[in-house]
Amino acid sequence: MRRMFPAALTMLALTLLISTGCTNRKAPAKIAKATVHDHPETGPHGGALAEWGEEEFHPEFKVDHAKKEATVYINDDKAAKPAPIEVEVVELILTHVKPPITIVLKADPEATDPKGKSSRFRGTHDELAKEIEFKGEINAKIGTKPYTGTFVEKDDHDHKKK
Repeated sequence: MRRMFPAALTMLALTLLISTGCTNRKAPAKIAKATVHDHPETGPHGGALAEWGEEEFHPEFKVDHAKKEATVYINDDKAAKPAPIEVEVVELILTHVKPPITIVLKADPEATDPKGKSSRFRGTHDELAKEIEFKGEINAKIGTKPYTGTFVEKDDHDHKKK
């Protein structure tokens, strides 16, 4: 009986060690991927970025105040190159105002976009004439998959009244 006690104690200690696990484990790859952003703060056109899916696409919001026009460019997973999509419209929702304003942006393909796809979408609205930092949401449905992403514009305009 005395010989069995140390062996039983050793087995109990091993069981506790294995069941509590190691505290130095790395996070699963899927969680780590969601927290790592391997792209710039702004898009290739200098606009505010949103994310679609698990960083599958990066829509980029740009505004031309003089034309009262918003342009959304669809960029790849690294927010570096155009990623033409097969949709006719993208929905832009401006959330910095109450109630939010919805603007439908129509496909305006770049010369390099394949036929039937677009990486650029444009639309106009009077709110876009204001020189403020816009906040909003960009939505589209590619095939059967809906995408939505939020953005916050940080521009370098001097917004003081003249």
